[in-house]
Amino acid sequence: MDNGEERAPELRTLRQKVEYMVEKTFPGRKISGRVFADLVKERGGSLSHSYFSNILAGKVTQPSEDILKALGLGFGVDWRFFKEESEVVDDVVAGLQFLAKRRTGEISGLAGRGLNEDGLPPELLQFALALLKDAEDRQPPAGGGPRGQ
Repeated sequence: MDNGEERAPELRTLRQKVEYMVEKTFPGRKISGRVFADLVKERGGSLSHSYFSNILAGKVTQPSEDILKALGLGFGVDWRFFKEESEVVDDVVAGLQFLAKRRTGEISGLAGRGLNEDGLPPELLQFALALLKDAEDRQPPAGGGPRGQ
C-alpha cells in the first residue's frame, strides 16, 4: 500500500494463522516446538512439541478444541482465532440469535453452572436455539387456523 500501512495477511488455514502468530509473537526468532510446548505448559495448557511442529508443517489441519485452546495460551490470544472461519461465523450467528431472543423476551433467563470466562459454549447456544425453535413449531398459530396458511 502506498501510505505505508501493512496489508492484512490472508489467514485461512491453521498453518497460516500459527505462522503469523509465531512471526508476531516472536519477531526475528525461530521458535522450536519444544520451546512453544514449554511455554504452553507454563501457562497451564498442554501441547506436545511434535504436534506443534506438525501444525507448522501443515500436517494437522483440524485439531481438537483443546489444541486450539493450547495455541491460544501459548500465543496469548483468544483461542477462537485459530478456528475455521465457518465455525467462527456459526458461533457469532448463534450468539446474535440468542441475544436477539433474549432482547425480545423469548428467553427470559438462563442459569449456567460451571461456566468459565468465555460464557456459554457455542454448542449450548445452538442447543438452546433448537429448543426454542421446537417450542415455536409446537405452538398453534395465533389465528387458530392451520400453520403455513
